[in-house]
Amino acid sequence: MRPHVEGLVEDVLLVLGRLGQQLPPLLHVHVAGGAGAHAPAGVPLGRAADLGGALLRVGSDTTYPPMETVDAATGQIVGFDVDVVNAVCEKINCKAEFVTTAWDGIFGALQQGEFDLVASGVSITDERKQTMDFSDPYVNAGQVLVVEKSLNGVSTLKDLVGKKVGAQIGTTGAFEIQKAAGVELATYDEVGLAFEDLANGRSAGVVADKPIAADFALQNPKFKDKLKIGGEPFTDEWLGIAVRKGDTKTLALINDGLAKIKANGK
Repeated sequence: MRPHVEGLVEDVLLVLGRLGQQLPPLLHVHVAGGAGAHAPAGVPLGRAADLGGALLRVGSDTTYPPMETVDAATGQIVGFDVDVVNAVCEKINCKAEFVTTAWDGIFGALQQGEFDLVASGVSITDERKQTMDFSDPYVNAGQVLVVEKSLNGVSTLKDLVGKKVGAQIGTTGAFEIQKAAGVELATYDEVGLAFEDLANGRSAGVVADKPIAADFALQNPKFKDKLKIGGEPFTDEWLGIAVRKGDTKTLALINDGLAKIKANGK
């Protein structure tokens, strides 16, 4: 397993894990360079559960380890979402090309047809369902609060009233801070910047998905001696793969691939 994923498998709480199955094998993303046709919106089904080797462009904010990040040594986009999409493509005969996209514009780009789906640690919410469709859920990634390791007695946002707490802009972590009376929200284009400010004493906490929080606070050499997760997850959030609203054909194929992964664990 890659270092940034190792030790986080149980924390991710993949559906496969809940079913007692093995995680899909960890693969590097296939970066297609002309092989295979780009699949348009509403990819033709061909035969059932088969895209005929078509290329799917996948929008992803690659600053979000362990879900997706750029491997500094190889330049490859790697991570948990990458592995899930590649495993799905193995089942439905397609290739995935991951496109690095800033989080604050990722859903607009999906709607404009810049890519076919978004796999980027996306929480399934009622608000988002109004403008996009989601696959069956594959990860439970509840929000947690990260604080300085030396800070005791802080486990919820209520403990930080009057303080500044950071989150990546437009995420469910930011939405949770907004709902906490008396807590000041600080937003960041990249979640890593929020952890930088916390480690340097410029904020009192960070709210993020548990797998992301675990990667930064428990595994990252820059932060693991300075930060800790305070308390248990305080939301129950399932992540899914997003497609354009009404793209039922692509959605059905993605769900078919996920079902096959759940059935055999790879």
